[in-house]
Amino acid sequence: MTEVSTAGGPPQQQHTTTARDTRYPNRPHRTLALRTFTRFAAALALTACASASRTTDTATSTTSSSSRLVAGAALPRTRAERTAFRETSTHADVVAFLDSLRAAGASIAIGSMGTTTEGRTIPYVIASRPLVRTPEDARRSGRPVVYVQGNIHAGEVEGKEALQALLRDLTAEPRRNVLDSLILIAVPIYNGDGNERFDHQARNRGAQNGPEMVGQRPNARGFDLNRDYMKVDAPETRASLAMFTAWAPHVFVDLHTTNGSYHGYNLTYSPSLNPAAELPGATFGGAYARDSLLPDVQRRTRERHGITTFPYGNFAGDEGPASVPKGWLTYDHRPRFGTNYYALRGGISILSEAYSHDPFDVRVKATYAFVRELLSLVAERGGVIQAQVRRTEGTLRAWDPARVADVPVRARLTTRPFDADVIVEQLEPSTDTVGREPGVRRGLRRTGRYRTERMPVFDRFEATVRRPPPFGYAVAAGDTGTLRLLRAHGIELHRLTAEWVGDAGPQWVTDSVSIAARPFQGRREARLLGHWAPGGPQRLAAGTYLVPVAQPLGAVAMYLLEPESDDGVANWDVGGRVSAPQGAPPPIVRLATAPAVARERAP
Repeated sequence: MTEVSTAGGPPQQQHTTTARDTRYPNRPHRTLALRTFTRFAAALALTACASASRTTDTATSTTSSSSRLVAGAALPRTRAERTAFRETSTHADVVAFLDSLRAAGASIAIGSMGTTTEGRTIPYVIASRPLVRTPEDARRSGRPVVYVQGNIHAGEVEGKEALQALLRDLTAEPRRNVLDSLILIAVPIYNGDGNERFDHQARNRGAQNGPEMVGQRPNARGFDLNRDYMKVDAPETRASLAMFTAWAPHVFVDLHTTNGSYHGYNLTYSPSLNPAAELPGATFGGAYARDSLLPDVQRRTRERHGITTFPYGNFAGDEGPASVPKGWLTYDHRPRFGTNYYALRGGISILSEAYSHDPFDVRVKATYAFVRELLSLVAERGGVIQAQVRRTEGTLRAWDPARVADVPVRARLTTRPFDADVIVEQLEPSTDTVGREPGVRRGLRRTGRYRTERMPVFDRFEATVRRPPPFGYAVAAGDTGTLRLLRAHGIELHRLTAEWVGDAGPQWVTDSVSIAARPFQGRREARLLGHWAPGGPQRLAAGTYLVPVAQPLGAVAMYLLEPESDDGVANWDVGGRVSAPQGAPPPIVRLATAPAVARERAP
């Protein structure tokens, strides 16, 4: 039983029959996926060996886009493939694989988007036919750009392996494929430092079914990189945002592995969950991915690969709030998470979560199939997606505060779930006090029996605080923490060339501050409690920075700078403005209208 979503209403359920796993005969989706992938890989190897020869430019990439891999060249294999999926790739393995792929004549360009805390490169690959090498070339090509990232949580290793295999297979194909219609940016090993901290899976990824040795979740500084997209404390995040700003992908995909619930799906997925990702007349990525793109990807992965998928979630009680007694619950809405964040920039973002209790090889194959079908669909709808992104950018750049809908800056899990059938695996107590099945909690064992349960599905969020967009915000020149953060996001800044005095409109007045007792990701989160008061005279010195909301990243700017935001500079105590008020930078001034004074574009 799988979900088929429809625009404008809750997903509908459709029964389907697929090949069954001989080990778990009641689960409808295993062996077909393995057979399909094996046949596909074998066919690719044969066609690659028969393709025409080519000359390789070893300085950066390959040459002529009309040719394919060098005739007779051995196709590189990932470490996972070479070890029958007993091991996963090291950072050096990934770099060597990409270099060997280029040496074999693949139509790719390889670069590094930055370095990690410990100095490792963060490699990226551009793949397209004909090959593009620069963001300017990509824009001139008229093709959609898709950015796929693996290994942000370095113990979740299937995205890293699937991306390597997918790059090889797509560039090896002599027939037309998605690389003839889109530009793929692949980042297979984003968290290189975390990847190298190998330890036993039971310690680094306890609820995961192999491989035996994997890296750790955070980076070298202990930061969860998938909680860093707003505060930007890690060098990896700064590199990622610089890539977003330079290449402006139309679609961003982040590859993960789930953490716990025993359900009946190979892979779960999610669009951006932040309500600001679907502002009427402005951002569109959240709704478009949820209601239009992902239902078709779900259908294709099931029909073509035998892979069953479902919207991301966990059963209440596994990871959800105790206030929900029963149901299927998605994750957090805040843009600190990469896929929630990216849609606020005006594009589409998609989260992929392979099923942690599947064997490693099945997780790789499920991720591979999901990404391949997603790329295929984006290639088919490239014109529509690009047109929508252009409309979004135009709307945001021309925002009229008097006409644009209020922007959500805080949200809560929906209070209006819909009911759906969800596949549940039955577990039972284990009497074995010594042995333990990989990925299964101690004291339990899997039965291979599945049932379908009707339950509420909480798959989206609703805004609790909305604020009308102002002209923008004024940030003092001495507020270096905020300015550094805004620049990292790529937000446009202007600067006053003369002093301005006037009424800026209503301003926030803080009555009290709630600061978390314990640090989270190196900071103590805060919440301001207060009210809005009528405006009065404001004095802005020459050199003060202005952040206009009428720009492509206007929604990101508002989420960062509104005092009530649940993921902005106040929440993260940027510059000590909350915890050290005596030495903190001046308040950020909300500007209802543009100051009537000269200003210039700031670098």
